[in-house]
Amino acid sequence: MLFRVNKTLNHMLKDRGYIVTDAELEMTQEQFIDQYGENMERKDLVILKTKKNDESDKIFVFFLQETKVKMVGIKACFERMVAQNVFRAILVVRKDMNRFALSAVTDANSKRILYLESFKETELLMNVKEHAFVPEHIALTTEEKKALLEKYTVQENQLPRIQYTDPIAKYYGLKRGEVVKIIRNSETSGRYVTYRFVI
Repeated sequence: MLFRVNKTLNHMLKDRGYIVTDAELEMTQEQFIDQYGENMERKDLVILKTKKNDESDKIFVFFLQETKVKMVGIKACFERMVAQNVFRAILVVRKDMNRFALSAVTDANSKRILYLESFKETELLMNVKEHAFVPEHIALTTEEKKALLEKYTVQENQLPRIQYTDPIAKYYGLKRGEVVKIIRNSETSGRYVTYRFVI
């Protein structure tokens, strides 16, 4: 199970623009077991990646051990992020977080001190991007978003919406206020492009 989760995470990080090697993307289950051992601990699977075009933009991936994550586990993640000057992280949890841990994550995100996303292991067993019915999604930069709104003379809230909790929005790490370009194949027009505002 952890092999499949790790594989999906590596593809997700590459799709978000982080540096992931081909060896990491093509790792077999046997290679995974050789690297981490037969009885691996989740804390040994921590990943730290850097953005391709911005060395200051780094992301941690923490695999949390507890079935129901407590504040102690979240605090350890916060401390490691601050110590290494990393302001973004993905938390992989087995089941849930207790209300204090969830509150700490929400509070850190709302204060824009740190940005943490959480995924249950079961959400990462399959790569949602590889599903046959999921079209290509491309997050727009701030400049591209501004150009789009000017081109069509619309406000961002007039665009069709996508929730930030949507599985594909979570996959790309989309935040509220961003715009995503969706490219679908069409039998009549070849390619059909639409835009969604993340709420």
